[in-house]
Amino acid sequence: MTTMTSPSSNQRSDKFASHLANHLDGYAAQTKGKTGLKRIINAAGYSKDGLIAAYQNEAAFRQVAWLNSILLVALIFLPFMMPIKMILVFSSFFSLIVELFNTGIEASIDHTSTERHPLAKIGKDVGSAAQLLALTMLFLLWMMALYTTFINFY
Repeated sequence: MTTMTSPSSNQRSDKFASHLANHLDGYAAQTKGKTGLKRIINAAGYSKDGLIAAYQNEAAFRQVAWLNSILLVALIFLPFMMPIKMILVFSSFFSLIVELFNTGIEASIDHTSTERHPLAKIGKDVGSAAQLLALTMLFLLWMMALYTTFINFY
């Protein structure tokens, strides 16, 4: 009587590595598998490329970037307490991050198909809703900071 045994963990990871190597080709195969400092340098380059692409190709990202640049400069001159400044810096970066995700989602959907499809609309609308919430949070936090600093002195 023979019994079936499951493959060992090493066999499974070897199979996965083999599948990954066979699945990836061209540019993807060249970039996967790098480790250490080289991977960090490559990742920084990809991040720079992503920021440049978002700025050059997406008007909404440019608008959010300029809005947050103005707010961050204003933050230097306004007499907010440090914890308030930290929260406002966080909310500015959060709105930029959400816009980058939204831009990535839209680009992926457009790459897949430019035809109108209900699921594509949902994907794009959900990304837009996330940005609306992030900008609403940014607005509310700025209003609370201004109110507590200039109107209600505690």
